[in-house]
Amino acid sequence: MMEDLKEQFGDIDIYLFDQLLKGRITKEMRILDAGCGSGRNVTYMLRSGYKVYAIDRSEAAVQQVQRVAAAIAPVWSKEQARVEAVEQMSFADESFDFIISSAVLHFAEHEAHFDQMVQELWRVLKPGGRLFARLASSTGMESLVQPLGNERYLLPDGSSRFLVDDERLLALTARLQGQLFEPLKTVIVSGKRCMTTWCIQKGN
Repeated sequence: MMEDLKEQFGDIDIYLFDQLLKGRITKEMRILDAGCGSGRNVTYMLRSGYKVYAIDRSEAAVQQVQRVAAAIAPVWSKEQARVEAVEQMSFADESFDFIISSAVLHFAEHEAHFDQMVQELWRVLKPGGRLFARLASSTGMESLVQPLGNERYLLPDGSSRFLVDDERLLALTARLQGQLFEPLKTVIVSGKRCMTTWCIQKGN
Protein backbone atom coordinates (compact mmCIF):
# COMPACT_ATOMS: atom_id res chain seq x y z
CA MET A 1 0.00 0.00 0.00
CA MET A 2 2.79 2.42 1.01
CA GLU A 3 4.69 1.56 -2.18
CA ASP A 4 1.58 2.21 -4.29
CA LEU A 5 1.14 5.66 -2.73
CA LYS A 6 4.81 6.47 -3.19
CA GLU A 7 4.64 5.47 -6.83
CA GLN A 8 1.46 7.44 -7.41
CA PHE A 9 2.38 10.69 -5.65
CA GLY A 10 6.20 10.67 -5.65
CA ASP A 11 7.82 13.12 -3.21
CA ILE A 12 5.17 15.81 -3.65
CA ASP A 13 5.28 18.78 -1.25
CA ILE A 14 2.61 18.13 1.41
CA TYR A 15 1.26 21.69 1.06
CA LEU A 16 0.91 21.26 -2.70
CA PHE A 17 -0.85 17.93 -2.08
CA ASP A 18 -3.23 19.92 0.14
CA GLN A 19 -4.06 22.13 -2.88
CA LEU A 20 -4.88 19.01 -4.93
CA LEU A 21 -7.12 17.71 -2.15
CA LYS A 22 -8.93 21.07 -2.01
CA GLY A 23 -9.68 20.82 -5.75
CA ARG A 24 -7.66 23.91 -6.62
CA ILE A 25 -5.64 22.11 -9.32
CA THR A 26 -7.75 20.44 -12.01
CA LYS A 27 -7.17 18.66 -15.32
CA GLU A 28 -8.70 21.55 -17.28
CA MET A 29 -5.91 23.88 -16.10
CA ARG A 30 -2.54 24.69 -17.63
CA ILE A 31 -0.02 24.20 -14.82
CA LEU A 32 3.57 25.43 -14.61
CA ASP A 33 6.24 24.13 -12.24
CA ALA A 34 8.72 27.03 -12.30
CA GLY A 35 11.97 25.63 -10.97
CA CYS A 36 10.87 22.00 -11.23
CA GLY A 37 14.10 20.26 -10.18
CA SER A 38 13.77 16.56 -10.90
CA GLY A 39 9.96 16.91 -11.11
CA ARG A 40 8.99 15.61 -7.68
CA ASN A 41 5.97 17.93 -7.50
CA VAL A 42 4.52 16.99 -10.89
CA THR A 43 4.92 13.18 -11.01
CA TYR A 44 1.33 12.54 -9.93
CA MET A 45 -0.08 15.20 -12.27
CA LEU A 46 1.92 13.94 -15.25
CA ARG A 47 0.76 10.36 -14.68
CA SER A 48 -2.85 11.48 -14.24
CA GLY A 49 -3.05 13.46 -17.49
CA TYR A 50 -2.84 17.03 -16.19
CA LYS A 51 -1.50 19.69 -18.62
CA VAL A 52 1.87 20.30 -16.98
CA TYR A 53 4.74 22.50 -18.14
CA ALA A 54 8.08 22.69 -16.34
CA ILE A 55 11.17 24.88 -16.40
CA ASP A 56 14.48 24.77 -14.58
CA ARG A 57 17.82 26.46 -15.17
CA SER A 58 19.50 23.04 -14.77
CA GLU A 59 19.73 21.08 -18.00
CA ALA A 60 20.19 17.83 -16.05
CA ALA A 61 16.97 18.49 -14.10
CA VAL A 62 14.97 19.16 -17.25
CA GLN A 63 16.37 16.02 -18.91
CA GLN A 64 15.24 14.02 -15.88
CA VAL A 65 11.71 15.50 -16.15
CA GLN A 66 11.68 14.73 -19.89
CA ARG A 67 12.59 11.09 -19.17
CA VAL A 68 9.99 10.67 -16.43
CA ALA A 69 7.26 12.44 -18.41
CA ALA A 70 7.93 10.46 -21.60
CA ALA A 71 7.53 7.25 -19.57
CA ILE A 72 4.41 8.10 -17.55
CA ALA A 73 2.44 10.97 -19.15
CA PRO A 74 -0.44 9.87 -21.40
CA VAL A 75 0.27 12.86 -23.69
CA TRP A 76 3.63 14.59 -23.62
CA SER A 77 5.52 16.99 -25.89
CA LYS A 78 9.19 17.89 -25.33
CA GLU A 79 8.19 21.56 -25.54
CA GLN A 80 6.52 21.20 -22.14
CA ALA A 81 9.85 21.06 -20.25
CA ARG A 82 12.39 23.79 -20.96
CA VAL A 83 15.81 24.89 -19.70
CA GLU A 84 15.01 28.43 -18.57
CA ALA A 85 15.51 30.74 -15.61
CA VAL A 86 12.39 31.79 -13.67
CA GLU A 87 13.25 35.47 -14.22
CA GLN A 88 13.33 35.05 -18.01
CA MET A 89 10.70 32.65 -19.32
CA SER A 90 9.71 32.18 -22.96
CA PHE A 91 5.98 31.69 -22.26
CA ALA A 92 3.42 34.25 -23.42
CA ASP A 93 1.69 36.56 -20.95
CA GLU A 94 -1.21 34.97 -19.04
CA SER A 95 -0.36 31.38 -20.07
CA PHE A 96 -1.11 29.45 -16.87
CA ASP A 97 -3.96 28.85 -14.43
CA PHE A 98 -1.80 27.49 -11.61
CA ILE A 99 1.93 28.06 -11.00
CA ILE A 100 4.11 26.11 -8.57
CA SER A 101 7.25 27.78 -7.21
CA SER A 102 8.61 25.37 -4.61
CA ALA A 103 11.93 26.19 -2.90
CA VAL A 104 13.05 28.51 -5.72
CA LEU A 105 12.59 32.18 -4.81
CA HIS A 106 15.02 32.02 -1.87
CA PHE A 107 17.88 31.51 -4.34
CA ALA A 108 17.51 35.17 -5.39
CA GLU A 109 20.87 36.94 -5.35
CA HIS A 110 19.42 40.27 -4.20
CA GLU A 111 16.15 42.19 -3.99
CA ALA A 112 16.02 43.16 -7.68
CA HIS A 113 16.54 39.51 -8.69
CA PHE A 114 13.78 38.38 -6.30
CA ASP A 115 11.39 41.03 -7.68
CA GLN A 116 12.25 40.03 -11.26
CA MET A 117 11.38 36.38 -10.55
CA VAL A 118 8.08 37.28 -8.87
CA GLN A 119 7.13 39.71 -11.68
CA GLU A 120 7.84 37.05 -14.30
CA LEU A 121 5.73 34.44 -12.47
CA TRP A 122 2.95 37.04 -12.24
CA ARG A 123 3.28 37.91 -15.96
CA VAL A 124 2.65 34.34 -17.14
CA LEU A 125 -0.23 33.79 -14.68
CA LYS A 126 -3.76 34.20 -16.07
CA PRO A 127 -6.22 36.61 -14.45
CA GLY A 128 -7.92 34.64 -11.66
CA GLY A 129 -4.97 32.22 -11.66
CA ARG A 130 -3.14 31.08 -8.55
CA LEU A 131 0.52 31.09 -7.55
CA PHE A 132 1.65 28.54 -4.96
CA ALA A 133 5.08 29.44 -3.53
CA ARG A 134 7.19 27.85 -0.78
CA LEU A 135 10.26 29.80 0.19
CA ALA A 136 12.70 30.30 3.04
CA SER A 137 11.84 33.05 5.51
CA SER A 138 13.06 34.56 8.76
CA THR A 139 9.62 34.30 10.42
CA GLY A 140 10.05 32.98 13.96
CA MET A 141 13.84 32.72 13.58
CA GLU A 142 14.82 36.37 13.38
CA SER A 143 17.49 36.10 16.09
CA LEU A 144 19.07 32.98 14.60
CA VAL A 145 19.87 34.24 11.09
CA GLN A 146 22.92 36.35 10.26
CA PRO A 147 22.64 39.11 7.63
CA LEU A 148 25.10 38.82 4.72
CA GLY A 149 23.81 41.89 2.82
CA ASN A 150 21.39 42.13 -0.14
CA GLU A 151 18.62 40.54 2.00
CA ARG A 152 20.62 37.30 2.08
CA TYR A 153 21.20 35.57 5.40
CA LEU A 154 23.24 32.72 6.83
CA LEU A 155 20.90 30.12 8.32
CA PRO A 156 21.68 27.83 11.28
CA ASP A 157 21.78 24.89 8.82
CA GLY A 158 24.84 26.51 7.18
CA SER A 159 23.10 27.57 3.95
CA SER A 160 22.72 31.15 2.74
CA ARG A 161 19.34 32.25 1.39
CA PHE A 162 17.37 35.32 0.36
CA LEU A 163 14.85 35.58 3.19
CA VAL A 164 11.41 37.15 3.34
CA ASP A 165 9.10 37.70 6.29
CA ASP A 166 5.30 37.98 6.59
CA GLU A 167 5.42 41.78 6.33
CA ARG A 168 7.32 41.66 3.03
CA LEU A 169 5.00 39.00 1.56
CA LEU A 170 1.86 40.89 2.58
CA ALA A 171 3.24 44.13 1.12
CA LEU A 172 4.17 42.30 -2.09
CA THR A 173 0.69 40.72 -2.29
CA ALA A 174 -0.84 44.22 -2.04
CA ARG A 175 1.60 45.64 -4.63
CA LEU A 176 0.65 42.90 -7.10
CA GLN A 177 -3.02 43.59 -6.33
CA GLY A 178 -3.36 39.91 -5.53
CA GLN A 179 -5.24 38.15 -2.76
CA LEU A 180 -4.11 35.39 -0.42
CA PHE A 181 -6.14 32.22 -0.97
CA GLU A 182 -4.51 30.61 2.08
CA PRO A 183 -3.17 32.35 5.19
CA LEU A 184 0.63 32.57 5.30
CA LYS A 185 1.96 29.41 6.95
CA THR A 186 5.49 29.00 8.28
CA VAL A 187 7.17 25.81 9.44
CA ILE A 188 10.36 25.91 11.51
CA VAL A 189 12.45 22.84 10.68
CA SER A 190 14.50 21.67 13.70
CA GLY A 191 15.46 25.26 14.58
CA LYS A 192 17.67 25.28 11.48
CA ARG A 193 15.52 26.90 8.78
CA CYS A 194 12.02 28.26 8.14
CA MET A 195 9.81 27.63 5.13
CA THR A 196 6.79 29.84 4.43
CA THR A 197 3.91 28.94 2.10
CA TRP A 198 2.66 31.95 0.14
CA CYS A 199 -0.53 31.33 -1.89
CA ILE A 200 -1.72 34.28 -3.95
CA GLN A 201 -4.51 34.69 -6.51
CA LYS A 202 -4.38 37.18 -9.38
CA GLY A 203 -7.33 39.51 -9.77
CA ASN A 204 -9.63 39.30 -12.79
